[in-house]
Amino acid sequence: MSHKRIPKRKVVLAGAGVVAVGAAAVLLPNANASQTDDRGPKTMSAADASDLASDLSSRLGETFAGAYYDTGRKQVVVNVVGGDDSAVSQVEKSGAVARSVDNSTRQLKAAAGTLKDRATIPGTAWAVDPRTNRIVVTADRTVTGAQWNRLESTVAGLGTGMARIQKSAGVFKTFAAGGDAIFGDGARCSLGFNVATADGDPAFLTAGHCGVAIAQWSDTQGGAPIATVQDATFPGDGDFALVTYDDTTTQAPSTVNVGDGQSVDIVAAADAAVGQQVFRMGSTTGLRDGTVTGLDATVNYPEGTVTGLIQTDVCAEPGDSGGSLFTQDGNAVGLTSGGSGDCTSGGETFFQPVTTALTAVGAVLGSGDAQAPQDPQAPQDPQAPDDPQAADDGAGESAQYGH
Repeated sequence: MSHKRIPKRKVVLAGAGVVAVGAAAVLLPNANASQTDDRGPKTMSAADASDLASDLSSRLGETFAGAYYDTGRKQVVVNVVGGDDSAVSQVEKSGAVARSVDNSTRQLKAAAGTLKDRATIPGTAWAVDPRTNRIVVTADRTVTGAQWNRLESTVAGLGTGMARIQKSAGVFKTFAAGGDAIFGDGARCSLGFNVATADGDPAFLTAGHCGVAIAQWSDTQGGAPIATVQDATFPGDGDFALVTYDDTTTQAPSTVNVGDGQSVDIVAAADAAVGQQVFRMGSTTGLRDGTVTGLDATVNYPEGTVTGLIQTDVCAEPGDSGGSLFTQDGNAVGLTSGGSGDCTSGGETFFQPVTTALTAVGAVLGSGDAQAPQDPQAPQDPQAPDDPQAADDGAGESAQYGH
């Protein structure tokens, strides 16, 4: 499996012949340092934007109503309830842009609680969109008749300007199978990121619905197991699993195979920011990119409700579950959970935050020393990673739900 045999390095992907050429074209090194301008808002990287938003959230308290990253201006926009003068001043001094809104974080969370109590319907999902200061409720094509009426009336009951409904042409489902393919008992999922356990043993993270369904996984279809599930959460408070390599001498660096003999070095785990550009690698559809559209999303899959997910407009298909979601500068962000649509028509895809999964299972990225960037001049491994499309051969539709 390429995740465990590629040495840690950062590879420039110019000209990489992956499936999504457009994604590869923008996955290039760029300047990420913040710039200070006393005359106005600072420009900064998405990672710095997420840190600043977290800091302002704790400092502003009830007046903070979410934040997002303006990718065009490379600035952080912070929602301030009622345009509170003191809060606006703090936001502007920090280098962010202050924006007056009506709905507080407490009100939005209360509205989400009402949705959970009254409209937990398979085929629905919701997340706060700080760009509109509303909850966006998405219903897939299975939500019809009395269920649709219940959802619509619940949203209307939240009050004007609190939430809106949008329809999805697809069906919410888990995308079992993704980065490098892993196989188990007729199912296929994806290796997300290599990690080290609290005991220092080599392991990897993948989707929880994969770990719940299958106890042992192989790196070849029909091959002998190489790893065993130690911990899995799904449904409930997340969708993640910790899988340890059976051979404790396995080398497990934090790299993501993006196809065509290329890989991206993962240097740290980071929280997502709304508006941030992200990249997903999956064994079915290869490298794809898109934008984070919501945080702390709730998704009602047929198997049950999952909370705390990242919502994006990145496409995915069956076979991509567990795969890596990461940033251009090498931050591990998420693990592919599920969604609707495909990479022809588009749709929504949800991801388990990596930071939450690492904390829950007590693990760290790679062998524990992947928190600093590696030498970009390091020699390349002569062994090219597996073709991400080849791993799809023979997987079949049975892999769609991870069992």
